[in-house]
Amino acid sequence: MPIWLTWVLIRRIVIIVGLVVVGYYVVNFVQVWAAANDDDRRPSQAIIVLGAAQYDGRPSAVFQARLDHAADLYRAGVAPTIVVTGGGLPGDRFTEASAGANYLAERGVDQTAILRETTSHNSVESLQAAAQILRGLTPPITTVVLVSDPFHSLRVKLIAEEVGLDAVTSPTQTSPITGFSEVKRFASEALRVSVGRIFGFGRAVRVGKLVPGLAILGSVGGGVIGNTAGSGPVVEGSSPSPRARRLRRARARRN
Repeated sequence: MPIWLTWVLIRRIVIIVGLVVVGYYVVNFVQVWAAANDDDRRPSQAIIVLGAAQYDGRPSAVFQARLDHAADLYRAGVAPTIVVTGGGLPGDRFTEASAGANYLAERGVDQTAILRETTSHNSVESLQAAAQILRGLTPPITTVVLVSDPFHSLRVKLIAEEVGLDAVTSPTQTSPITGFSEVKRFASEALRVSVGRIFGFGRAVRVGKLVPGLAILGSVGGGVIGNTAGSGPVVEGSSPSPRARRLRRARARRN
């Protein structure tokens, strides 16, 4: 075969592969967009709130929107238990989960109905840990409603299914993330869903942590969570250091 013909064949193969990859991404983007507008709430055993940034015990505006929606679902009788997820950064006095639990308690949610998951730093870790906590209860809890921002809905549902939860989503409609920032989140979520569906979401996170430049595969809007229930903040350390504040701002942009 003439060398020019070989290059023509290679170029055509590259074009076809590129079109397939782009088409796959577009399909996932459309599904992420559709899931954002779909509230599947149903009577369940628990509501899981994906964590977001907190500032010395005060939930960020993004986190407050999620917590307010979870409280509304709780008061509407959707589920009797709320699991708040999210850990802390070096120097934090509070975890995201403790800040969220205190916020819910101040708004009338029975503290005995709040479980805290305080060890995770991304959505995969949050849902893995939450699933472990819920399965350890008597009786075990498996049916859940996931609360996060709309653009986050499809990915957290797929992750929940991967860790063995029977999950539906009910995204908050009061998130302060709007406009072009929201569009960028949709694009990022479509990429993460595309990768996670091929390799598995847990594996994608591990690869993202190990390979420089691929951290995008593991980053996402959830915080850290622990498995304590009850009242009072989880106090860890002193005021945030400058490095901790930089890390928090970076994670807030990912959430």
